[in-house]
Amino acid sequence: MDEDHATQAEPANLRFLRVLVTILTAVMIGGVATIVLLLVMKLNERPALPALPAALSLPEGAEASAVTYGPGYIAVLDRGARVLLYTPEGDYLGQTEILPAQD
Repeated sequence: MDEDHATQAEPANLRFLRVLVTILTAVMIGGVATIVLLLVMKLNERPALPALPAALSLPEGAEASAVTYGPGYIAVLDRGARVLLYTPEGDYLGQTEILPAQD
């Protein structure tokens, strides 16, 4: 009985299905490898830093605690609850006070 089973030809539909599964496996492996490669490439990129002026002159007694960059300005938050605004070239634009939250 084993000889009959081994010599029996595989049906055409089964052979076609086997080829399709093999092709799908190869495509899935290639797709996963591509996604991993793209993630590795993207995560290794260094973000471009904005152009900084050579120096920013803070007002007397101001001590910077944070700096942020916006379109056309640089904002410096000082420890005295003020936001100091500068141009991208480092020229002083002005300041604003931060009020404490009302409960």
